Order: sequence, then C-alpha cells, then structure tokens
Amino acid sequence: MGAVPVRRTLSLRLVITAVVLASVATATPAVAAVPPPPPNPSDTDIDRGHADVDAKAGEVGRLTNQVAEAEARLMDLQGVVEAKLEDANKALVDLRAAEDEATRAKADADAARRESDGAGKAVDDARSQLDEFAAGSFKQGSTLGSFSAYLGATGPEDLLAREQMLNAVSGSGLEALDGLQRARLTKANLDSRARAAVDVATKRQGEAEEAKRTADAATERARQAQHDQLAQSEQLRATRADYEKQLNDAQAQVGGLEDQRARYEKWLADKKREDEENARRVSAGGGGGQSAGPAAGRARTVIDRALSQLGVEYAWGGGDGRGPTQGIRDGGVADSYGDFAKIGFDCSGLMIYAFAGVGVRLPHYSGYQAEAGRQVPLSDMAPGDMLFWSSEGHIHHVALYIGNGQMVEAPYSGSVVRIAPVRYGGIESYATRVL
Repeated sequence: MGAVPVRRTLSLRLVITAVVLASVATATPAVAAVPPPPPNPSDTDIDRGHADVDAKAGEVGRLTNQVAEAEARLMDLQGVVEAKLEDANKALVDLRAAEDEATRAKADADAARRESDGAGKAVDDARSQLDEFAAGSFKQGSTLGSFSAYLGATGPEDLLAREQMLNAVSGSGLEALDGLQRARLTKANLDSRARAAVDVATKRQGEAEEAKRTADAATERARQAQHDQLAQSEQLRATRADYEKQLNDAQAQVGGLEDQRARYEKWLADKKREDEENARRVSAGGGGGQSAGPAAGRARTVIDRALSQLGVEYAWGGGDGRGPTQGIRDGGVADSYGDFAKIGFDCSGLMIYAFAGVGVRLPHYSGYQAEAGRQVPLSDMAPGDMLFWSSEGHIHHVALYIGNGQMVEAPYSGSVVRIAPVRYGGIESYATRVL
C-alpha cells in the first residue's frame, strides 16, 4: 500500500516536468517541443498496464531470439547452398570431360576396327589369289614349288619365266602374305586395346554421371532446407511483429509521457555517444595522426545512401552505382522467388550503390569487395566499414556497419533492405575499410 503515494507523486512530477520543458521549448525554438502529457491514469490501471507490458515484452524478447537464431541458420544454409552449387558445377565439368573421353575412345576403337577389318580383307584377297594360282598350276600338271613345274618348258626362255614366276609366288608373294597376316594381328591387338579403352571410358562416364546425380540431389536438399528455414523465419517475424504491435499498444496505454520521455532520453544519450565517438575519431585523424576509422563525412555519405534504400526488395544480382536494377537468374532459390523479375539489390549490389556516392567503384562480388580496402580487426570496426560472412572458406555475404552494433544489409531472397544487429555467427574476423 505504501507504493501508491510514491507512484502518484512520480506521475505528478513527470507532468510538471513536461509542462516546464514545453514552456522552455516554446521560448527556445532550437529545442524540440515535448508532447503534452496524457491524462493521469489510476494506480490500478498503471499496475495492470505494467504487468501487460512486462508479459508482452518478454514474449517479444523470446521471439527476437528465435528470429535471430532462425536468420543465423538461414545465412548458414545460404553458404551451404552456394558450396553445394560449386560441387554440382565441378561434377558437371567432370561429367563433360568423361563424356569427351568416352567419345574419343569410341572413335579410336571404330578406327582400329576398320583398320583391322581392312588388313583381314587384304590377307583374304592375297590368299584367294594364291589359291587360284596354285589351282591353275595343278591343272597344268605342275605342283607349286615342285620340279615338275619346270617340265614341259618349250625352251630356255620359257624355263626362265617359270622359275621367275615360282620365285615370285614362293618368295615375295608369300612374304607379303605373311606381312599382311602380321598386320592383321597387330590391328586386331589395337582393336582389342581400343575396346578396353572404351570400357574404361564408359565406366568413368557412369561414375561421373552418378557423381553429378549425387551432387544435384545434395544441392536440392540444401535448397529445400533453405526454403523451409526461410518459411520458418518469415512465420517467426510475422508472429514477432504481431506481439510488437501489442507491446506498442500496451506501452502507449501505460507509458504516456513517461515512456516517451525515457525513449527520447535514450536517443539523446545514444546520439551524444555517437557524436563524441565521431569527434574523437576526427580528432585522432588530425595533426598527422592515424585515423581510428573512416573519414566521418564520407562514411556518413555512404551510410546515408545505403539507408535511403531501406525497404527496397532483394533481387539476386541486382544493384549498381545508380541504384536498384533487375535481378538475374541463379537456377535455384532466387529463381523460385522471381528475383529475375524484381528491381532491387543483392548484398554486394547495395555496397556498390552506397560507395558510389563517394566515387568508390566496387566489384559485384562480396569476395572481391572483402579485398577492396584495408582489413582491420573486427574489434576496431567503425561506421562505414564493410563486414563479411563465410561458409566452408567462401565469403557469401556483406553488410555495411552503421554504428551502435547495427548494420544495413540486403539479406536474402524474399526480404528487403533493412537495418539489423550485427550477427557474429560465421562473421569474418576483420572489417574492410575502403575510406
């Protein structure tokens, strides 16, 4: 019971303070006017309102943690999908190489088979001709290579001609026949080896096709996991948004001037800290000293350009120095969200637009953007620095640090350019300072 007078006295003091501040604001235009105080609620209403605010604030906090965890998981899955896509690309390259090898092996086998068939036909033709000659010689009463082949010669010239004929058949003719036979055997061996090479190439092609199917299946599973995680994240964000609205309504009912004043004082304190930090950095950068962060004016320009695009749709491959552009196809998740038909930014496209405001041209790839300036320890990051995230050693996301633990980013398909707390899961140990 003793708390009731204290709370009522506090409310009266806040009302009086607000009236005084409002009077000062009227007399001094440079100070922002404070809204008029709301009606003074009863202590019972305030107690009930505070209990309602506490319950909804707890639920919002719980949902905020769940959203952060879901989005961290989503960013991890993005990295996994990109890694699986690279595996699928490698499998495709290997498959094409195996197909080319199989095609060459089959062509070589066909050529060897044709040469073997040609050599066999030549041998068969030569043997046929020899058989015909032997048969003709037999019909004439002589045997090939026998003495009787010389009988019946009409004279020395005829005898010499028969000898030359027999020598030709028994010598060069038979040697040619042996040569052709050896050639046929050689070609047959080549044909056999060529068929073996075809078998090996066909086996490798089959293995490459299986590896491609495995890589494609892994990629599809990763994409499906990412799609499911995105749906869960969207559901959590929608639920959190509903509770945030309920919390805001409850705070409006119970807080009134007290809540508004607390929020404004917090903003002033944060603004004062930011101004003092900027002044300290500018001072540290003067007099020949080394600046602790990016040049304040140029960093402010870069940040303001990025913040000017809040709410613009995410479009994979979108964004240049002039602003949002039409996205491109990725053959996967981005296509399922129709990014190729949207006008917007992806993460690196937003950085290109932001830094174009101070004349800095960046490549449209987060991995190269990480190397576009001086890398400083993450503990020394300052407004205007770029932050990066990686998976399996590959950088896949970039955001712009804007101070007070906040960043602006184009996160993923189905989302928009937004401000978010810096995520430390999977973040690189450095920030890249371009200015």
